[in-house]
Amino acid sequence: MIALHETPAGVTFAVRVQPRARRNSVIGELGDALKIALTSPPVDGRANEACIEFLAELLAIPRSSVSIVSGQSSRNKVIRIAGCTAACIRDRLQPLIR
Repeated sequence: MIALHETPAGVTFAVRVQPRARRNSVIGELGDALKIALTSPPVDGRANEACIEFLAELLAIPRSSVSIVSGQSSRNKVIRIAGCTAACIRDRLQPLIR
């Protein structure tokens, strides 16, 4: 299962992004990270914006609650979700992971 870490600022977890995919989707797990496919190319931060938007829609939370803590120029990113508990995020992700 994906490693979720609760901090005072929110819940953080690792994401592995596959840019230029056919459609935005959750592919599964890669180690302790969530692997997602995004249609956006990794140019001018478009994949980062797509990642934030996709995760906000996926978790049914406001876009402003999702931020990239580290890995802005990498496929491996650390995401922070503010205003949500680890249990809440785990419950929303569990049905999506194959």
